[in-house]
Amino acid sequence: MASFMEELWSSIFTPGPTPTLLIATNATFAALQLLFFVLLLATYSIHFVVLSFLSGGLWYSINWFATEVRAVHQAQEAEKKAQAEAEAETNGSDSRRKKDSVLESVDSETETESVVAQKTSPSAVATGSAASGRLQPGDQDTKRRVSNGGDSSGYGSTDSEWEKVEDN
Repeated sequence: MASFMEELWSSIFTPGPTPTLLIATNATFAALQLLFFVLLLATYSIHFVVLSFLSGGLWYSINWFATEVRAVHQAQEAEKKAQAEAEAETNGSDSRRKKDSVLESVDSETETESVVAQKTSPSAVATGSAASGRLQPGDQDTKRRVSNGGDSSGYGSTDSEWEKVEDN
């Protein structure tokens, strides 16, 4: 019983419907239905029939939802497995091409290394041009915002706006 309670407590924090949580839910709804039946026999009130019907509908919908979530989870697992198999087949045929391209590109620089090399290149600094047609950070056309001359420090707080309103 203690292990069931520990599993129930940990299943509350586990996403999705766990078997322990479903067992506890079904036992709780069964006890509720039994209680409504006993109260119906004791009082002969129609209210317990209505409450029993509503409780039964909720019980059914929770179990239906758990079944649907389980089915979607299994479909996603099957899709992941199919993708992994397809990638394994694709990687098997592409592995030779990848090995050849890796051997060819061992001595080549990456794009970021070439950009860093271009920035620090003495010939590019002396002539003022870069080896590629790309804009260098200093060449970019930057636009600055025009200051509106207020007391604003650039901090977009509503408090400072209220202070401006109070000053007027």
